[in-house]
Amino acid sequence: MVSQSLSLWRLRVTADADPGVVARVVERFHNLNVLPRRVIAEADINNRFSIEVDVLGMPVAQMTLVAAKLRQNTSVLNVYWHRV
Repeated sequence: MVSQSLSLWRLRVTADADPGVVARVVERFHNLNVLPRRVIAEADINNRFSIEVDVLGMPVAQMTLVAAKLRQNTSVLNVYWHRV
């Protein structure tokens, strides 16, 4: 069994194409003093952003809290995370 401290999590966010939404997603990790391993943001043809953030070793409770906080943003349409 893989230790949770070594787990790689992927946060996926779908949001309106607001230029500040990428910064707000990354800011959640900055506030926790966590440096993501990878951040990808793509604009699609429907004027939306698809954002992926990979994080190593965050506790499940923190990932859940980050997702909940992001859902409060009016530009964010969907947020979920999973183990990679």
